[in-house]
Amino acid sequence: MHRFRKDKSDASPVISERKVGSSGLKDAKGVPNSSPDDVVEHELSDFADMHAWDPNLDHKKLYAIQDAVHQHDIEAERYLEREIEENSPYPEVVAAVQNWDDSSLPANTVRTWIIGLMFVTVGSGMNMLFSLRQPTIAIGMLVALISSYPVGLLFAKVLPTHKFNTFGLKWSLNPGPFNRKEHCLIVVMANVSFAGGAAYSTFAIEAMRGFYNINFGVGFAFLLTFGTQLSGIALAGIYRKFLVYPGSIIYPSVLPTTALFNTLHDERDVSNPAMTNGWRISRFRYYFYVLTGAFLWYWFPGWIFQGLSVIAWVTWIKPQSPIINQLFGGFTGVSLGAPFTGFTLDWTMVASYFISPLTVPWHSLANTLISLILWVWITATAVHYSGAWYSDYLPMSDSNSYDNTGKEYNVSRILKPDFTLDVEAYKAYSPIFLSTTFAMQYGLSFAATIALIVHTGLYHGKDLWKRLIHNNTEPQDVHYRLQLKYKQVPNWWYHILSAIMVTVGFICVLHWPTQLPWWGYVLAIAMAAFFLIPIGLIVAIYNIWIGLNVVCDVIISYALPGKPIAMLVFRSLSYNTLAQAVSFSEALKIGMYMKVPPRTLFVGQIVATIWSCIVQVGVLFWAFGNIEGICTEEQKNRYTCPNGKVFFQNSVVWSVIGPSRIFKASSTYGLLNWFWLAGAVVPAILYLLARKFPRSPTRFLHGPILFGGVQQIPPAVPMNYLMWILVGFLFSKVIRDRYRGWWLQYNYLTSAALDAGLALCTILIFLTLQLTQTEPPKWWGNNIVGSTLDNKGEAVRKTLAPGETFGPAPGTW
Repeated sequence: MHRFRKDKSDASPVISERKVGSSGLKDAKGVPNSSPDDVVEHELSDFADMHAWDPNLDHKKLYAIQDAVHQHDIEAERYLEREIEENSPYPEVVAAVQNWDDSSLPANTVRTWIIGLMFVTVGSGMNMLFSLRQPTIAIGMLVALISSYPVGLLFAKVLPTHKFNTFGLKWSLNPGPFNRKEHCLIVVMANVSFAGGAAYSTFAIEAMRGFYNINFGVGFAFLLTFGTQLSGIALAGIYRKFLVYPGSIIYPSVLPTTALFNTLHDERDVSNPAMTNGWRISRFRYYFYVLTGAFLWYWFPGWIFQGLSVIAWVTWIKPQSPIINQLFGGFTGVSLGAPFTGFTLDWTMVASYFISPLTVPWHSLANTLISLILWVWITATAVHYSGAWYSDYLPMSDSNSYDNTGKEYNVSRILKPDFTLDVEAYKAYSPIFLSTTFAMQYGLSFAATIALIVHTGLYHGKDLWKRLIHNNTEPQDVHYRLQLKYKQVPNWWYHILSAIMVTVGFICVLHWPTQLPWWGYVLAIAMAAFFLIPIGLIVAIYNIWIGLNVVCDVIISYALPGKPIAMLVFRSLSYNTLAQAVSFSEALKIGMYMKVPPRTLFVGQIVATIWSCIVQVGVLFWAFGNIEGICTEEQKNRYTCPNGKVFFQNSVVWSVIGPSRIFKASSTYGLLNWFWLAGAVVPAILYLLARKFPRSPTRFLHGPILFGGVQQIPPAVPMNYLMWILVGFLFSKVIRDRYRGWWLQYNYLTSAALDAGLALCTILIFLTLQLTQTEPPKWWGNNIVGSTLDNKGEAVRKTLAPGETFGPAPGTW
């Protein structure tokens, strides 16, 4: 974004020289100056070929490239290649990332490490401790970004500027003004260590200690956490050529972060109204105005007037009508007709289940809308009111499991003392029943998993193969070229790290009685490695997450039935490793966007991750040793281990009862197995349609999102999705198309400010009011929400008298 660049004598955008076929070298700005015509045409042809299915690339630009190559229009080809190589071809990246680098800015400074490790320590410890409590809270990357900024400025002001010489190495506590590369490294360290809450593996340890009463000791806990986290770094590094380096891998979710870095450190001048649809306010002031407004506003839906969170006004009229609450409810209903029949004025309800809608491309939102209408409003509603799956006796949408009396499933009634299934007790008690949307979600997860594989092969197979065999001659991304002037991290570093982590993994599963054999660990890592590219591509291009936790549970439960501890360990080693690898890939992309030297970034990720594991495991074991009654419902300060309880219940349902009973052909939910076939067929049909009509909207239809786009329902409800889609449509479609100047200048800052204001206010309310067990004000605005069947989770059409049951005949399950 040259218009935001300040004149700096030491900030020339020097880019490493690179050969382009036989054309010689690039000039200082990376623009071809003497490429032969055939090389330019070949590069553009390769670019068009590899971006043929790229939904984020402006279709007009793609068509222009295709037409120029087809017509051998040399002048048009030279112009188009220059345009591609001067800056990113994606407006989203242009809006948030600077296409120049100031190599004089240091990142690897003493104060960076001091501040970074300080935030890793505090953030990891707080997230671990608060994850044990209900309600829980998590400190995320934006909070670290905002709070580390004044700390960095303070360090730059008060630390001495004296230069030290240690064995020839010159360094200083205060090398100059706090800069964006230092800030970026601090935030990356925080992000890889505690973004999203406590480490996923600690939930499995909670389940073992708090509910199974199994304690393998601190060594096992550290190695399991350490192994899953660092395995993610290793995989992210090994897959860089696919999930970091390509220009089409934009990771929309990180763009508000990069925009905020640039705003805080470089962009305080007023905007040019000729380029921003008449707006003059600087990006810096705009950000803090929106952040302040978001912070102040959340006090209303978050505490003062909680009815603003879910305004399902139709249910307020008929609060005791099961059908009205099922159809129009905003808690356990399907929000039919939203946002007209129900909406929210709470940013939490818009963005808490998903990524910020301001960062999601419109084509992703449209696919999600289709998925919502097809699978929830049409299919789930039809199934529910047909009486299938005994839905008359069950809620329409929640994430609980039920027995044949309509009560929450009591897993203790079917367990032996060694936590294996008591078959006779199971037959005497009840099969398991799920709400309609919850059951539907399992089928959709099956389909989405297969669709991921088929879609990636059809749409990205050729591109991935070219990158694998280094046969890619498309014009290089400007940000990748800018990073090439720094020493790169050799591939063998990541391979060595991977080998060490594999060794750690085998020690974990074989030294302790985890019930997981050696081949179970191999399967877990193989699944993470296999699905990393399909899931990483969707996150990087579509900004949609397709989770594999359900499929991981089903696979290990089929492979090792009746072994719940094995399932807990397997889930950590497979799903957590995969999720961490995607997160670390995002961090590598942030580093590339901000031009942080790759080796410095690598060391920062490794050190932060190791220290975070030590802190989190230490806090976890301290809590179990010092908090009386931890992981029990009677714990006086609500340290009830909600995440560990979910893991425990899932391990019982899937490992003890098992998918072979729940999804067998003759069972209540046996027909859901057809979704495996649907997941294979639908992407192939969409691909054939897109090939037949390459310039039609069918090229934007995305099989995995059509199945997995609504995977958060339940616990989310359609109202959450519809408000998310509506806000996204306003910013990503309407404003982006009609007011492109404003969108380029302020869109990602708006997203960052809304998220940060909400996060800061949520933390303040939690620390000052919820931890002190202060009750919200009691008045109509807070009481009306809890008066409906929808809110209570009691919107059921048929209830049973004491002693009555529903479902299959006794003993037949």
